[in-house]
Amino acid sequence: MTVRSGASRANRVDELVLLTHRALRREFRQVDGLLVGVALPIMLMCAMVGVFGRAVDTGTTLTYVDYVTPAVMLLCAGYGAAMAGVGITEDRSLGLTQRFKVLPIAGWGIPASHVVAAVLRNVLATGLAVVVALVLGFRPDADLVDWLLVLAVVVGYVVTIAWWSVVWGLLVHSVQAAGALSFIVLFLPYVSSAFVPVESLPGFLQGFAEHQPITPLVESLRGLLLDAPVAEGTGWTVVAWLVGGCVVAVPLATVLFRQ
Repeated sequence: MTVRSGASRANRVDELVLLTHRALRREFRQVDGLLVGVALPIMLMCAMVGVFGRAVDTGTTLTYVDYVTPAVMLLCAGYGAAMAGVGITEDRSLGLTQRFKVLPIAGWGIPASHVVAAVLRNVLATGLAVVVALVLGFRPDADLVDWLLVLAVVVGYVVTIAWWSVVWGLLVHSVQAAGALSFIVLFLPYVSSAFVPVESLPGFLQGFAEHQPITPLVESLRGLLLDAPVAEGTGWTVVAWLVGGCVVAVPLATVLFRQ
């Protein structure tokens, strides 16, 4: 029984690797998507720092490039992760999902492969955003442990958004509708402490900004990268949002895929 179980786990890993390789190959063949993935971090960093850098009062001792870099990291990572559902919707429209269902592979294999591909792709995009920020004057005050924690937060965010994107992609019936989730993910950072302090937002938006996931995520990244003050319990709030999101989305995506 132990040998069979070990062999089964090894087969599942092999399946996930092959399916992830397939998802990545398809994405790399889409030149427009690659251009967006490369151009978005560069354009966002240059626009935020160049246009708003001298106009926004951060309310802290941080320069605006330091203040905004964690936000751009999350925005780029989230936008790319929100496109994970497009691939699975395209598979359904082409009839490939029906073919996969009759194969002896795990029900979570196809959705998980899109999520893993999103993680690999968007970690690179986030790294590009950091490189551009360094060129523009970003000066982090983080050691190796801090950078590893930053990577964990970014990966956790990408995984959570990608799983919800897969859920959305399994619910809608067109590739265009599947891509609509990316606009919601792009909008959320603007109603948080990502680009301006929460106190500078209109009163009716401050409550929303303080209780949505982007604010604690950005504050955690600022604390890790820049040794900025962070409210007590922010780290646990981040863990609760990310773990809770995955706990709901993963089984939901698996059930929707099987149906």
